[in-house]
Amino acid sequence: MMSNRGADNSADDVIVVDADDQPLGTMGKLLAHQRGVRHRAISVIVRDRHNRLLLQQRSAEKYHSGGLWTNTCCSHPRPGEDTREAAGRRLKQEMGFTCPLTHLFTTHYRADVPGGLIEDEVVHVFGGRFDGLPDPDPSEVADWCWRTPDELARDIDAQPERYTVWFREYLRRFWPAMTGA
Repeated sequence: MMSNRGADNSADDVIVVDADDQPLGTMGKLLAHQRGVRHRAISVIVRDRHNRLLLQQRSAEKYHSGGLWTNTCCSHPRPGEDTREAAGRRLKQEMGFTCPLTHLFTTHYRADVPGGLIEDEVVHVFGGRFDGLPDPDPSEVADWCWRTPDELARDIDAQPERYTVWFREYLRRFWPAMTGA
């Protein structure tokens, strides 16, 4: 068991940002989601040598969107933490591996999420390649799978409610960057 696995990050502060992603201060993560305050976030999308995407099903214990399928991992950088470093840290904590990460895109979205919360995030999305078996932290991840872009597109079209709102937004707006299409 890795020492940083299972670490409770629910009390972490997030970086509150303006429309240009300039820091304005910090706020508790849950409070930012309760109030719908714009803050910085990170997401990681990992593919293997066959161009399959590594998805995770969020643990039912997550404070929102539990049980939904999403990209490989997502979280928030800590105050003073570089976004790429945060992405690598969370990839290791959530999925149990590391790989080189490349910035794919930055996007902003605002949406209601389960639990009566609001996501208003400027998200720095990173991509990586990994061909091994993940070793996810069960307090973060209920399940995982590799999906081809075609399988993923068909399933999201048929059952969008099974996927997180942010992942559906990434797919809608950035499909080629995410899938190598």
